[in-house]
Amino acid sequence: MTEKSNYILEINNLSNYYNKAKLKVLKNVSFNIRHGEIFGLVGESGCGKSTLGRSIAGLVETDGNIEIDGESVGNKRSMSLCKKVQMIFQDPLSSLNPCKKVGWILEEPLRIHKIGSRRERKKKVIQILELVGLDSSYYERYPRELSGGQRQRVSIACALMLKPKLIIADEPVSALDVSIQSQILNLLKNLHENLQLSFLFISHDLNVIYYLCDRVAVMYSGRIVELAKAEEIYSLPLHPYTRVLLSSVPEMSGETVFSRIDKEAELNDKVDTDILEKGCVFYSRCPGAKEKCKREVPELKCIEGNGSLKHYVSCHFV
Repeated sequence: MTEKSNYILEINNLSNYYNKAKLKVLKNVSFNIRHGEIFGLVGESGCGKSTLGRSIAGLVETDGNIEIDGESVGNKRSMSLCKKVQMIFQDPLSSLNPCKKVGWILEEPLRIHKIGSRRERKKKVIQILELVGLDSSYYERYPRELSGGQRQRVSIACALMLKPKLIIADEPVSALDVSIQSQILNLLKNLHENLQLSFLFISHDLNVIYYLCDRVAVMYSGRIVELAKAEEIYSLPLHPYTRVLLSSVPEMSGETVFSRIDKEAELNDKVDTDILEKGCVFYSRCPGAKEKCKREVPELKCIEGNGSLKHYVSCHFV
């Protein structure tokens, strides 16, 4: 991999447990995000994507090491971390205070960090509202008076207030109408280009990931099983699970995106929790699984590529 200074985020051996069962939600996750990169994280529901995002933001306690812009981050969400990392959540209505007007909500981080006078804060809020496509009249509105798309624009504005270096977008369009999704995606893309932001974009939608992201990590049952450029993930998926995901994505013709996939996509629903800890997390559902997969966890190894754009896959037989 390339030098440390190229990265806004570095994660090494990050793990997370359910308290009572001591079942690992995240299993020794490691990856980097470069400055100015949109990094995609894709996988099915329950695989640990949101837990990973919340761990980076300091909202959940974890084992392992997280560095943001060269600074090690502990388990507590510090004031310094708040300035560097912000989140955009899936449901904008539940993430906004229903009892407060938009102006008050957006000014709150500035008040907490004691930034500017009252007049300066209001001016800043109106500037950010305009940046996300909302005029100054929204300053006096309540979240309940807004549409889903407008509320998500307010959530994005809230994430921008402290000028963060990394924004974690956790399924930011999945709760919106299809007609609005493309508008929000284009807004995020424009903000990335104009403000030179870095993004961790979490989604279960491969089409959205392909449209927006530079590199993509595929997660299954708490582990990253493949990591590469978005184009390579689509054109040359190496892990059996990635191929299964792509085989389920429809095109306009009715065919699947990766139509040369064979029927290995017919997954076995039975998952052995013991093997999840001792061997490959995909063992119980993989059509090509062998005894070695049951006994040993495959490392995330480099197959091909150059520099920070290498293709990594976690499979014994690739």
